[in-house]
Amino acid sequence: MPHPYVLLSAAVSLDGYLDDTGPERLLLSSPADFDRVDEVRASVDAILIGAGTVRADNPRLLVNSPERRAARTAAGLPEYPLKVTVSGSGDLDPAAQFWHTGGEKVLYTTDKGAERARALGLATDIVPLGADLDWRRLLTHLHDVRGVRRLMVEGGGLIHTQLLTQGLADELQLVLAPLFVGDPGAPRLFGPGGYQSGRLRLLETRRIEDVVLMRYEPTAPGTGPLPVAADHHWLALACELAAQCPPSDTAFSVGAVVVAADGTELARGHSREGGDPVVHAEEAALAKTDPADPRLAGATVYSSLEPCARRASRPAPCARLILDAGVRRVVTAWREPDTFVAEADGSGVLAAGGVEVVVLPEHEERAKAPNRHLPR
Repeated sequence: MPHPYVLLSAAVSLDGYLDDTGPERLLLSSPADFDRVDEVRASVDAILIGAGTVRADNPRLLVNSPERRAARTAAGLPEYPLKVTVSGSGDLDPAAQFWHTGGEKVLYTTDKGAERARALGLATDIVPLGADLDWRRLLTHLHDVRGVRRLMVEGGGLIHTQLLTQGLADELQLVLAPLFVGDPGAPRLFGPGGYQSGRLRLLETRRIEDVVLMRYEPTAPGTGPLPVAADHHWLALACELAAQCPPSDTAFSVGAVVVAADGTELARGHSREGGDPVVHAEEAALAKTDPADPRLAGATVYSSLEPCARRASRPAPCARLILDAGVRRVVTAWREPDTFVAEADGSGVLAAGGVEVVVLPEHEERAKAPNRHLPR
């Protein structure tokens, strides 16, 4: 199901702590960085913090700049983003500033937690998620019911850890402060867990007074039927490649990317690449890989259109090429229509060969865009 774009935001000491154990909150960011955070808050639809942060910091979680609030209103948005918190127990202080400042609020909790929250009279919408907290269900509800397209997550460390280890974070904005905490009892940004393999991609570094902002995005594909954030990033790239195809009235424009399990891009390709009028995207990409590369067995092929099951231009369709390469996971945006081949079912061919096929329909319109001229 569609989820918002999830941006994790945090400031940490040089030794990885979010705070110390003193009675007052440790200020890690510089004044200029606090202003940057305010700008990011103004750009999103919702801001989320965990119940532990509500209890420990008693934050208001506002957009402080009047100019930014006015710009939101002028754009037809609420003055403040939706404020979101998560609590399994529902046991939160009704007097906390979180509930009594800013605009709308929502609490996601368990069925039992909802009973507790209602009994406390919390000034918020209360959404029970079942017996346990389910991040995918929470994000789907934010997207589909509350209309949230960009979500900023400001902590704490447990929330950040859960979203990263479940592959649900699209971006990490990390500010590094020039000080040490050194107290093993202090809260850390990330805890133990099953993090993605490989390296994250560095998007930006920026000096802001005496702190440094680093922006990263995950790159490692998912490993099963549930998509992770990196799957969306790679499929978006495949759709970009489809837009680069030389135009044709007799074939689809498709882009494809082959990505190893650790997030390393192995190859990319697009339809009619290199002046070949009949080459398909997956075919072009796989031709650039080494058939003996052991990474292919754990790789994912991203294709803006379902790999073909039958074709007249070459002996082997793309579904067969993928199977022969040993790839066992494919992510696509769009099932092949009957425009050129009746009842095409590349996904069925792949599934019969043991390949996990994941369709992400939220990318379908972008995948269709370079093919609008074709008959339907």
